[in-house]
Amino acid sequence: MSSPSLSDLGKREQAALDERGTQQRRACSNATWNSIHNGVIAVFQRKGLPDHELYNLNEGVRQLLKTELGSFFTEYLQNQLLTKGMVILRDKIRFYEGQKLLDTLAETWDFFFSDVLPMLQAIFYPVQGKEPSVRQLALLHFRNIITLNIKLEDALSRSRARVPPSIIQMLLILQGVHESKGVSEDYLKLESLIQKVVSPYLGTYGLYSSDGPFTHSACILGK
Repeated sequence: MSSPSLSDLGKREQAALDERGTQQRRACSNATWNSIHNGVIAVFQRKGLPDHELYNLNEGVRQLLKTELGSFFTEYLQNQLLTKGMVILRDKIRFYEGQKLLDTLAETWDFFFSDVLPMLQAIFYPVQGKEPSVRQLALLHFRNIITLNIKLEDALSRSRARVPPSIIQMLLILQGVHESKGVSEDYLKLESLIQKVVSPYLGTYGLYSSDGPFTHSACILGK
């Protein structure tokens, strides 16, 4: 059996170097993912970020967008970071009812809208301009995971309910966020909540007052 030629040895050595380089890049990408994950979750947990960490996270996002993992970025942001973050916020209020729910939801919204949302937009600044935007995704997740998954309708329907201004702000801001597929069932559920605090209210299917619908429209609002 003949010994391998110098050419074959060179090819094998190059292949080994390429494989080692691929493994190193993958390990670096995983470390960057973990860093971004920990930073985002810390924001939802009200821990904040250490000095200069925002810059490091920006650079991490830029690096990931240049790798093969960049194409999965939006999916990862939705299914991992935003979902986990919203569950953290929801679990603190999900078992409340009535006025207690309204007051704690108002505080949760204020924290999310004033602190979490701007920080998310800052962390993921390198992806601005892409659709759907980080702001849009975050607001939709807040709507679906928190607003529509607590006993808010019951709390708003109680005769002596005192609705904090932040709740009205929350509902109206969420109303302004649309999905690419158009009006969804979740969007219509949101409108049913808005009708309880805003009267008259012009919704997808017409004008409503506290006494019921004034008129109906065949027009369906798009994005």
